[in-house]
Amino acid sequence: MSRHLGTTPAIALVVVGLVCQEVGASLAVLLFPQVGPLGMVMLRLVFSAILLLLIARPRLRGHSRDGWLAVVRFGIVLAVMNGLFYLALERLPLGVTVTIEVLGPLVLSIVASRRLSAWLWALLALAGVAALGGGGWDGLDPLGVVFALGAAASWAFYILASARVGREFPRLDGLALAMTVGALLALPFGILSAGSALLRPDLLALGAAVAVLSSMIPYALELIALRRLPAAAFAILMSLAPATAALAGWVLLGQELVWLEVLGIALVIAASIGAVRSASIAARKAAASAAVEARAADRVADIDEPFAGPLA
Repeated sequence: MSRHLGTTPAIALVVVGLVCQEVGASLAVLLFPQVGPLGMVMLRLVFSAILLLLIARPRLRGHSRDGWLAVVRFGIVLAVMNGLFYLALERLPLGVTVTIEVLGPLVLSIVASRRLSAWLWALLALAGVAALGGGGWDGLDPLGVVFALGAAASWAFYILASARVGREFPRLDGLALAMTVGALLALPFGILSAGSALLRPDLLALGAAVAVLSSMIPYALELIALRRLPAAAFAILMSLAPATAALAGWVLLGQELVWLEVLGIALVIAASIGAVRSASIAARKAAASAAVEARAADRVADIDEPFAGPLA
């Protein structure tokens, strides 16, 4: 019982982070007519970079060439991933876009697991994607689907790039520097897209709100939750992102989904949870096997030790 009480606040933090993220995405969609998707990307990345630089105050000296290259690659991935995501949001419902985007980390986890059972989850996810078309992909904007698939691939690269930067830089330093790189890359495209709208204080304030809701609050809450929750439980909760996105799209944007699209979202969520649980079980078995081998090696060493003197 005490364990459940200890994890409940952490679960609530993850859920609140997901809700904030999708509310931020909904707000971004409402701003598209004024600044365009690329203008929105620029506002989000610029304000996120400013906030992270103020919070982290990263050191610029003492980093290797490989470390800086990792930061630049991470920044490029951030800019591309956000750009493709917002371009997809311009053409597809929020719930559908996030569901397709989740395929990126899902496929990455399936490939990394190297287990036959993982491919069963891949087939389930594939069935979910097919259902997203509402019985026919002609109901979805083809270019929007391409953008969403690109965002999914970028999310997989984001996970890999984030891990590399996390090893090279302490705390939030790497993320702050990478976000700055991404903001600089997005700046010219955002200025061309938004134009004179960037001179309006109200739009700038809303852009800052999107950055806080979509990036800062979820990231902070996730960091706190990760200290209290097992990684597998956290990953399962994050798999619920398509559901929260669909709910936010319905409530805030009036984006209704047909029953086949709802089924597709449910199948992708089930595949994500299944893949996470499968990977977690495999990791526990590997750890247990390594522990058994280590104990066996210790016993062999204890048996051989009395003979070490005479044999030498």
